Amino acid sequence: MKPIVAVVGRPNVGKSTLVNRIAQTSDAIVHESRGVTRDRSYYDADWCGHEFTLVDTGGIEPMKSEDIFSASIRDQALAAAEEADVILFVVDGSVGVTEEDESVARMIKRAKKPTFLLVNKLDNPDREQERLWEFYSLGVGDPIAVSALHGHGTGDLLDDVVALLPESYEDEKIDDGILSVAIIGRPNAGKSSLFNKILGSDRSIVSNVAGTTRDAIDTVIERGDKKYRLVDTAGIRKKSTVYENIEYYSMVRGLRAIDRADVALLVIDSSTGMTEQDQKVANLAIERGCAIVVLLNKWDLLPDDHAREQMMETVERRMGMAKWANYLRISALTGRSVEKIWALVDSAAQNRSARISTSKLNQLLTDMREFGHTIVDGRRRLRMHYVTQTGTNPPAFTFFVNHTDLINDSYRRYIENRMRATFDFKGTPIRLRFRKKDQKEMGKEDK
Repeated sequence: MKPIVAVVGRPNVGKSTLVNRIAQTSDAIVHESRGVTRDRSYYDADWCGHEFTLVDTGGIEPMKSEDIFSASIRDQALAAAEEADVILFVVDGSVGVTEEDESVARMIKRAKKPTFLLVNKLDNPDREQERLWEFYSLGVGDPIAVSALHGHGTGDLLDDVVALLPESYEDEKIDDGILSVAIIGRPNAGKSSLFNKILGSDRSIVSNVAGTTRDAIDTVIERGDKKYRLVDTAGIRKKSTVYENIEYYSMVRGLRAIDRADVALLVIDSSTGMTEQDQKVANLAIERGCAIVVLLNKWDLLPDDHAREQMMETVERRMGMAKWANYLRISALTGRSVEKIWALVDSAAQNRSARISTSKLNQLLTDMREFGHTIVDGRRRLRMHYVTQTGTNPPAFTFFVNHTDLINDSYRRYIENRMRATFDFKGTPIRLRFRKKDQKEMGKEDK
């Protein structure tokens, strides 16, 4: 798990521009209006070899009343401070201190986390140092002049930020031989009901209000001679519906649970169908190397065969990137087929930790050569010399080839399909890497 750096502040101070600058991406939407940040809100970032997760909180909006912040806004700001290892508090140097800035500052101070006060939109910070003095009144440390748009001051800032970050939380993924299983999905899909049915108790609050679960709850359960660490995560939903409240940081907690999981149980609400957001949640788990079991919950609520066929068509279309996942139709409420989950979990976890001998891998490579399917670009022809497994959990394989730039997405899919047809990787993602290696070097290595 990487350390978290949260970017907070009132709307339209340049938070998304700063995120784009630090993460070296253009994914964060930037627009000259309040509260534009909507969908993707977390980004992988790296500075001088230090990796961290950058979280864009969106704009903190005031209420149109005497009380400048609603309870939900206070919750979001406090949750942001609680989850982060370092806070970047952004204000607008071209406007000066506002009442909203003062309110955000009061919330941040309660968290007692390392905080950098960034005075943005100072396009020539060296000549605008006098603009900084008024921001001392916020009481959150020395103001730092930056220009997110032009990059002024961001390099020195990142030097200071990474110096305060802890090492990646590798110890959070506990290696005690217990299989870690995360229950993930959109709010109100039935995750807590499933959690309770598995435990046979009401440890988690079950409610028809989306997002009742605020924190991930770890519980170790025993089944025969096997132990499982079960994590019930907060619902992950679109940022457009949560940017103003605590659900936003519940999503971060859900991501942390996925980072610690070996297997993810993706709970889908069959009564509403599989949505784009379900697809995004599945991708989060796949990107982080989790095995996946897709649970089609509330299956008993579908009225007829036509509705069930439509549901399966939608699932197969949305899960096109993970046709290897296992599906199980369940009812968390009645307990239908819940007992069958564990066999799929065990199978997916076993395949995720599988190790294939080099001889078997290269026999597959020989078969593929005989099949003759390759890539040709002018006078260049792709040749794959050798393959070996270079990792597990999930399985990772490195192919040594003559021209890595010839490998395209279509050929990657072809290789993955051939590998899955040959070896049992049902339920787990696999990683394929390609390295340049010429025949002369291969000969040396084989001696």
